[in-house]
Amino acid sequence: MNHETHDLLGPLAWGGPFGEAALKAEPEHFCVTEVLDIELAGEGEHLWLLIEKRGLNTEEVARRLAAAAGVKLREISYAGLKDRQAVTCQWFSVQLPGRPDPDFSGIWNESLQCLESRRHRRKLQRGAHSANRFRILLSALRADRAALDVALTRMSAQGVPNYFGPQRFGHGGSNIADARNWASRGALPPARGTRSRLLSAARSLLFNRVLAQRVAGSSWNKVLPGDCLAFTDSRSHFSADRLSPGDPRLDALDLHPTGPLWGGGDLPVTAAVAMLEAGVVSGEPELAAWLEAAGLEHERRVLRLPITALTWHYPNPDSLLLEFTLPTGCFATSVVRELVTVLDEPGGGLQSES
Repeated sequence: MNHETHDLLGPLAWGGPFGEAALKAEPEHFCVTEVLDIELAGEGEHLWLLIEKRGLNTEEVARRLAAAAGVKLREISYAGLKDRQAVTCQWFSVQLPGRPDPDFSGIWNESLQCLESRRHRRKLQRGAHSANRFRILLSALRADRAALDVALTRMSAQGVPNYFGPQRFGHGGSNIADARNWASRGALPPARGTRSRLLSAARSLLFNRVLAQRVAGSSWNKVLPGDCLAFTDSRSHFSADRLSPGDPRLDALDLHPTGPLWGGGDLPVTAAVAMLEAGVVSGEPELAAWLEAAGLEHERRVLRLPITALTWHYPNPDSLLLEFTLPTGCFATSVVRELVTVLDEPGGGLQSES
């Protein structure tokens, strides 16, 4: 990871990195499967497909499905974006009002396979899956295995800082450079996709800066006076003043302090937390004003990332196999970077994206 990208993230929580390793030396070394907690009806105008892909990004799969089905690209939906340099299993839906299932046989090959298909009454919405299950092999491992085991045990019990991953910021931070350029002119990119990408990158930078200060102060996993709290899978939040002393949901990693996804409106935090967040954002006044002028409303994101069902073992002396589940919208980078410095990272930032 280059220096520019490192500056967009923040300090580590558990004493790492404890060595170095290669990531995604082969697509099979990084596997992710969407966890979908929706019972499909078996009828309706939307055909849902669970697709395994390798060497393809999500948008390319959507284009191939649209072409094979003879529909416009906007009739194809998917729950989340997944990496190209990986083996991923993800859901798509195709809107087919009054039409039979298309013949997709011409697009299936070793890079693209359908594992399951079923009709449903509604289209697949972004972020509809509840989680992502990862299987990551770190190869060419040169690390202190005893230290890795200690860190992994702590991470399993206490989580990791919920940083946005480096690919959110573009190669070498290019998305942030572009966002600052547009912000300095007080303008927005006319293309919808570019506008969304750059606004998201700017928001993510401010969040990571706040989280970095909380990690440096050892408070990313603690409730401070004035904090705003949220549950792992909820977009709603509430004041820490409403929390009962010793609430077990904090230790159970169900409830977490939050940081800002910057936008218009009053800060829901108070006291020292409000001062910390306002101080961080004051370092990027043009980006903050740009986000507000774009019409984004202030939202919150949990500072602590719980890791579910984390297991690990060493298939051979120079590799480490990790398996774990993350909530949607979170990044496997946040797990891996606590352990090792990644060498030769061809595929980007390991996202569990909503």
